[in-house]
Amino acid sequence: MKIYNPISGQKEEFVPGGDEVKMYVCGVTPYDSCHIGHAMSYVIFDVVHRYLEFRGYKVRHVQNFTDIDDKIIARANALGIPAEELSERFIEEYFEDMDALNIKRADIYPRATEEVPDIIGMVQGLIEKGHAYEVSGDVYFRVCSTDSYGKLSHRDLDEMSAGARVEVDQAKECPLDFALWKAAKHGEPSWESPWGGGRPGWHIECSVMSLKYLGDTLDIHGGGQDLIFPHHENEIAQSEAFTGSVPFVKYWMHNGLLQLGQDKMSKSLGNLITVRELLQRFSADAFRLFVLSSYYRSPLTYSDEGLEAMERGVERLRRAARVSGQWSGVRDQGAEGLPTANRPPTADYRQRFVEAMDDDFNTAQAVAILFDLAREINRAREEGATITEAQGTLRELAGVLGLLIAEEDRRFAAEPFVELLVNVRADLRAAKQWHLADMIRARLGHLGVTLEDTPIGTVWQYKLR
Repeated sequence: MKIYNPISGQKEEFVPGGDEVKMYVCGVTPYDSCHIGHAMSYVIFDVVHRYLEFRGYKVRHVQNFTDIDDKIIARANALGIPAEELSERFIEEYFEDMDALNIKRADIYPRATEEVPDIIGMVQGLIEKGHAYEVSGDVYFRVCSTDSYGKLSHRDLDEMSAGARVEVDQAKECPLDFALWKAAKHGEPSWESPWGGGRPGWHIECSVMSLKYLGDTLDIHGGGQDLIFPHHENEIAQSEAFTGSVPFVKYWMHNGLLQLGQDKMSKSLGNLITVRELLQRFSADAFRLFVLSSYYRSPLTYSDEGLEAMERGVERLRRAARVSGQWSGVRDQGAEGLPTANRPPTADYRQRFVEAMDDDFNTAQAVAILFDLAREINRAREEGATITEAQGTLRELAGVLGLLIAEEDRRFAAEPFVELLVNVRADLRAAKQWHLADMIRARLGHLGVTLEDTPIGTVWQYKLR
């Protein structure tokens, strides 16, 4: 396996630090509903998690909630409710949305408000080591105390300092210094600390949580490309300064951003589609396929047409994976007496899938291989060959990508009745009672079931939404 390293700019062999892969992914700030830009990121890292387990690794996955933040406070004050109540509401909604997208739960979901004592301890440690300083109740990280600042984002410290706006905060020694602890303000939640009442800065919480639950060195740290600077750059600086362990992260992974037109999807721009709005129109599989058909580091542009195409793709995979009961007149023939050449070469497809995913999680290639296998299954089925093993492989590999093509769909609850009507129609056609046969076809069409007469029997499927 190889993973692209943004620090070196090259793909590097994946060698975890121990028997367990330590994986940290930056979580949401729960002040509003999750949008599909969030969902894109969590689908990608869900597949990373699933594939590592498929390859035999044990994974310890941690993902935080930033449940105290300026945006949470402002929204809670506007609604006249406590910040904690607001964040809990949207954390609960987050889990419902991610479950609906078939995203595996992380092992631990720490919250910033529950880690304040450890955050204070790390800030104190950084002050004692000369990497941080206090000014009027605020504590800042001293960026110039580390000589490697900018290595992730490939920014030069002197150039950043020259270009920074000094007027932002005259109290800081350097305009690039960032807040580890913020002094309390009227009407905001606060905690007691050696520097007075206050609350954690944004960057420090992720360092504290990852160090506490995963140790001094992480194998994989994930998030969107918009977090590279300053968030992840600051995480590196404060974590390595505190522990003295370098590197803080062996493999940084950053997904591209989801766009609507020319703009990044974000709450601040107001150009977002929530996960719930998406799932009212499209299936979770269609969205996953939409995300995974692109390279994870590339930007992706949302369109209804793109999701509609993915729905059709999902149905093609489902049809290939579906048991023979939905192919009227066709029975699954046993392997006995069938030439091996007629059966899809499942081992070849599995190997190709692994090679694609081992190459920096190339899901786009992996998805293409699933469609190749589906096409091979349909060819073999038309030739009367056994397809049970190939279907099992298709369902297994689709499952590695989190696709639910093998799961029972509520639309299929009426399958026995549809099958009965299709068989009655076949008998009517054989008796040349065309009017009654056409009536059955038309009535099924009104119910969303389409029929296709093929050389091997009548194939039925549900229409896409």
